[in-house]
Order: sequence, then C-alpha cells, then structure tokens
Amino acid sequence: MEEIMSLFTGSLRNEIFQKTDNRWSMLQEIRIRMNQPVEIIFDSHTERLTDLYANKQDITYLINQISQFSLYRLEEELKKGYVTIRGGHRIGLAGKVNTTNGNVKAIKDITFFNIRIAKEKIGAALPYMKELFDKDYCSTLIIGPPQTGKTTLLRDISRLIGSGWKHASPVKVGIVDERSEISGCLDGVPQHDVGARTDVLDACPKAEGVMMLIRSMSPDVIVVDEIGSEEDVFAIQEALHAGVKLMCSAHGSSLDDIKKRISFTPLFKSNMFDRFIILRKSDKPGTVFQILDGKGNNLMKKRNENNEMVRSSSIINSNHLDRV
Repeated sequence: MEEIMSLFTGSLRNEIFQKTDNRWSMLQEIRIRMNQPVEIIFDSHTERLTDLYANKQDITYLINQISQFSLYRLEEELKKGYVTIRGGHRIGLAGKVNTTNGNVKAIKDITFFNIRIAKEKIGAALPYMKELFDKDYCSTLIIGPPQTGKTTLLRDISRLIGSGWKHASPVKVGIVDERSEISGCLDGVPQHDVGARTDVLDACPKAEGVMMLIRSMSPDVIVVDEIGSEEDVFAIQEALHAGVKLMCSAHGSSLDDIKKRISFTPLFKSNMFDRFIILRKSDKPGTVFQILDGKGNNLMKKRNENNEMVRSSSIINSNHLDRV
C-alpha cells in the first residue's frame, strides 16, 4: 500500500488512504483525472469522491513520482501507455499522443491515470490444480475479460508449480513478465511469491523472452501473461514443440471469442492447449467459471457430478448400515 500512497500529494493521500485503508483487499483501481473527482473501484462497486479533485499540482507530483523526475527514462513505457511500479502495480496513462509516421512516439500532457492494484492471493489456484495436471502439467490458457483475476490466478499457478503441492513435486518454471505484474520484480528480485524453483525474465517482450528461457534456463513450464500477437503465438508453438508446457492468459469472454482471433488460429489448428480456464466478472476476481479440456468438455461439471455420486453412495451405504 505504501508504494501506492507515495504517488499522491498530501491532500490526496490522506483522503484516499481514509477511503481505502480497511478495504485494501477489495480495491481494484484508483482513477485520477485532472479537474475531475477521484474514482475508487472496488470488487463490487465504484465510488466517486465528489469532494476530492486532482489539480495540476497533484498531476505534476504524480508524474514525478512515477518517473522519478525523468520522463526520458520512461520513453519505452510511454509508447505503450502504461508504467509498472514497485509491487507490480500498473499505471495506465492517457493524454496527448505524439506520433511519427503513424506510430506512437510518446504520450505527453498526461492528465489521466488508471492505477491498477496488484494483489497476491496465495492459494487462489489450489482448488483447480488437479484439473491442470494429468501425469504432467497440461498446457493451459486462462481466458477472461479485464479485471477478472487472470494475472492473480496465473501468479498462484506459477507458485504452486514451482514450489510443489499435494499431488506434484516442484518443477522448473520460467516466467516472461513483460509488464512486471506477475512477479512484481524490484531490482530483479520478485516481490510476490512465484515459486521456489521459478526464474523470471522481467520487463522482457513475451515472444523474445520465451525463446530466451528455452535456450538459457531449461524450464519445464513457461508462464506468460496476456498473449495475443502473431509473434507470441509463434514463440508458444516453438516452446511446445520443444516439450515445454505453457501457462498463459488472454483477453476474451469465452473460448469462442479467442477462436475468432486470427492470430490464435495456428494454436487451435494444432491443438496446442490441453486446458482452458474461463473466468467471469464477479465480486471476487479469480472466480473460475469453467475448466475445459482440449475437446471442450467441462471438467468442473464432471468433478461436481463425481462428488454428487460419492455423496449419494455414502448416503446409500449409511442407510444400508442403519438397516443392518
């Protein structure tokens, strides 16, 4: 929380702290817009602080804190429209865009900020690990709209694979953390628990990072967040052909949404993924709606049916014993 509060001037800091202190675990975003009320977004609702406005001084202070008083050092980040700070929190930026030959060169006159809170939820993935393991880990794609907990779930999957869990010993994991959100590295050291046998390529482009890990770190499983480009897909194919398992995420509302994306066509033609985790928006980000196998069968439904059979069998047996 300290790394977030340090971004604001005293007046903003005190008010935002009072509004969020006891609800930090439910906080998703803090939206700052010049001369507009501050907006705080929680898991279940949004609050607009109509008596709290960000002025030019607040904006200047925020920019200086993000850039450490040097926008030049953020040149690459300003092309992408976001900056990741200590703790893995990502700050989206908007304002006037400078272009060269139709390509974004930078954002200047930054007056809009979306501070997305990175949350580490230890154990979030544990209830679903059995569906992702069948003698070996199954290459898995996590699908969900923004703010459904894809990164949170992916982070805990990495932790469990790299540290081991009830049904599997730890194996080597490699994370390509392009936006520094999965591991939240500070000076190359992860601030989040991503596993005891996990290596991280921080702030590295996904496609290049996947190939670098294969060549240099011999991972058993590679973890990548928010894939989408043709370059990403090519690198994933190369990794799978090399015998490495993949844990990835992608934006989408359903498996059908993802299948419609042209860049993903090669992955589905080759049946590269064994599992698909579908997330839906709810009051608790990271809530799994479905886990599908490569043929589209809902494994969670089968699990529930099996549990029902076990419970029914127990009832029958207990009734029978009572009769005896």
